[in-house]
Amino acid sequence: MYPPLKHSVSGQTLWLSADRSVFWEERKSLILADLHLGKTGHFRKWGIGVPQTVFKEDMQRLVSLIQFFKPEQLVVVGDMFHSESNKELELFCRWRSDFSSLAVQLIKGNHDILKDQWYENVDITVHPDELTMEEFVFCHDYNGMHKQNLTEKYIFSGHLHPGVYIKGLSKQGLRLPCFHFAANCCTLPAFSRFTGVAGIQQDRHDKIFAIVDDRVMLI
Repeated sequence: MYPPLKHSVSGQTLWLSADRSVFWEERKSLILADLHLGKTGHFRKWGIGVPQTVFKEDMQRLVSLIQFFKPEQLVVVGDMFHSESNKELELFCRWRSDFSSLAVQLIKGNHDILKDQWYENVDITVHPDELTMEEFVFCHDYNGMHKQNLTEKYIFSGHLHPGVYIKGLSKQGLRLPCFHFAANCCTLPAFSRFTGVAGIQQDRHDKIFAIVDDRVMLI
């Protein structure tokens, strides 16, 4: 596996991982979005045979990231969970007990519909709209953010599952998940691999970091 790629924003050091996360060095914070935990269990509940290995692989990647970066807190920029509680979320509770010393901050996404007591029971601090931490603001959906709350701080957002289309020979191409750093906002890739990707609108000064297998590449 290739090492994470260093990138600086607002004088802060960020490490971009091919496992679809950002490590904020100065605050020892692991940042990611759109885990959609419980999504495969939700599908199986409704008779769609999605294997549980998808959930297990996502959780193993999260464990590996925590072991590698050793963060003091996990900042989830929305859609940490997918729907109502199911057996996969019971497995998450066991995972949480193994990492009970890790602070977890959740900025609520449109899929985070569990009851407040559930988050409290697993020691997750929930922020209904936004979270401000020094130089950065975190929200789930930048386009749906309260514009009157915008500041000069740099924003991290999720929700869109950004992807970039790479053209090849013979009219072939690939759409790859990516980190999209615009002038005032970074849209994070969906952490879960059980998601699609959506095309992005790119300005000429934006920086796009595509995730290609196990490495991050500046496009």
